[in-house]
This record gives sequence, structure tokens and C-alpha cells, in this order.
Amino acid sequence: MLEELKQVVYEANMELPAKGLITYTWGNVSGIDRETGLFVIKPSGVPYEELKPEDMVVMDLQGNQIEGELNPSSDTPTHLELYKAYENLGGIVHTHSPWATSWAQAARSIPCYGTTHADYFYGEIPCARSLTEEEIEEAYETNTGKVIIETFQENDPIYVPGVLCANHGPFTWGKDAMEAVHNAVVLEEVAKMAYRTEQLQNRTIGAPGYLQDKHFFRKHGENAYYGQGK
Repeated sequence: MLEELKQVVYEANMELPAKGLITYTWGNVSGIDRETGLFVIKPSGVPYEELKPEDMVVMDLQGNQIEGELNPSSDTPTHLELYKAYENLGGIVHTHSPWATSWAQAARSIPCYGTTHADYFYGEIPCARSLTEEEIEEAYETNTGKVIIETFQENDPIYVPGVLCANHGPFTWGKDAMEAVHNAVVLEEVAKMAYRTEQLQNRTIGAPGYLQDKHFFRKHGENAYYGQGK
């Protein structure tokens, strides 16, 4: 079942160690088939060097495990909430990449200081609020998804394809699993650059709005012209 998607999600997961985004098993990627309403996700706690495409776990949007002998990622309920909330998400990534996680542990959103950030994220990359003790005890991973959704009441998840979860780490997404990984790599680099920017200038201000607009919409706007499109 969904063998092609399993292969894609497997390859996307293998990009996490290849791009230096994870240590040990600290991350996961999923991808969804919107026609069937099923998504594929990495199994929980399996070392990447042992991972195989057939190990990927198939889930439905009610949280039922449809296929796979291994337990799905412990973050599966978070992925599930995001897929239910946003129909245009095709892939989701969670890591504990060090630079982005540092901002998350500081419970700080990442300001837009330059054009690298503006090419991919329209405005700051928000940090979601901390979960309450009750939310953590009740349904930690599900409520992580819900607090991300709460954060995006004032943001467009397509224009800002990532978030920091306070005291935890980053989630990113995209039209498919590979784009979600791409955005995770960009988020980590942007987090690194923003930290260094603040070290160099402790009264840093964000990049001008008109510059942010130019860089974001030349890639993503209605009249985008970056790349080889018409």
C-alpha cells in the first residue's frame, strides 16, 4: 500500500542526517496521499542506518494504523492535527536541529533580518506558546499540533512554512515531504544567521518590509519570476 509514497518518505527521512539536522533518532518526516486520506510516517525510535522503505508506517486521519509492523513516530498525533487543519500540506518534518531548537528553547520567534529568510518565510518564524501542564498531561503530541494551529490564526502556513515549539523544537512543512525537508534545512540556516546577526549587532532591526516583500513574492507571488518558470 502506497509503496511510492513510502519510498519518497523514506528518502526524505534519510535527508535529515545527510543534511545534519538530526542526532540519533531525533526527527521524523511524513507525507500524505490526499486522495486516500492516508499518510506515511517514520517508525518510532528506529536508527536511521537501519531504516528501510518498508518500515514506513501508514496512518489514516482518524489516527488508526493502517499498515506497518512498527509503531509510528511518537509525534504522529502532531502531524495528524496539521494534516487535518491544512489541506494544502503534503509533507511535515520535525527535528531538533540545534540552531532552530536554541530559539525554541529561548521561546523566541526568529525575526526576518535579511533576504535569505525572506526568500522562504514571509515575516518572522513564530514561536508557539508553551503548553500548559494540563495540555501536556492530557495529550501532549495532539496538543502540540493544536498550539501550532492556534499560532497560525494570525499567520499563513503557506507563506510561513515552519514554526518553533517553545522548549521543544521546529516543525516545517511543504507541498510534499521533500519540500518540507528543504524548508527544515532553510529554517536551520536562517536560525543560525539570525543568532549571529544579533551577536554582531545587539540593536538589530528587521529587514525593511519592502525588501522582504520583494524577495518573498518574486519566488511565491502571483507574478513570481525566480527560477525557470515562465
